[in-house]
Amino acid sequence: MGRLLITLYLLERGRLSKPLLYLSSYIERNKQAYYELLQRIRTNGDWEAWVRYFLAAVRETSRDATKQSYDLLAIRDKYRAKLTGKHRAQALLDELFVNAYTTVARAAKQLGVTPPTAQKTIDQLVAIGMLHGSTGREWGRTWVARPILKLVNSPSDTQPT
Repeated sequence: MGRLLITLYLLERGRLSKPLLYLSSYIERNKQAYYELLQRIRTNGDWEAWVRYFLAAVRETSRDATKQSYDLLAIRDKYRAKLTGKHRAQALLDELFVNAYTTVARAAKQLGVTPPTAQKTIDQLVAIGMLHGSTGREWGRTWVARPILKLVNSPSDTQPT
């Protein structure tokens, strides 16, 4: 609850424009220090050490988020280059960075095209390795942008391939 309140406080004070920092991953990796520092606040009133710990969490999490943003932009540029002149496919690619899953119906709506045209656009993204079928069926099929999910779900200390 405290982590959520801190994020909301930073939003309210204008220090964050959106709740983009996921401090829990840092705290989970440094759990022992977190609990020791909380205990030191209770027993000794040692707020300074906890604030330093928290600021280190914000610094590291911010750096990780910045790196991930640059990595996502690099993936976007890499795949957009493979789609030169295919404006619909580039538009659908951009939508995948908002939601990494799509269906023919969703793509048709996003692109303002018919389902057969949406399917052809999806096929272009499959051909370059951005989309992969995830349901294994033909009707109501869902595709997932694995390169995006792989990066988003990878630990901050590893490089995407």
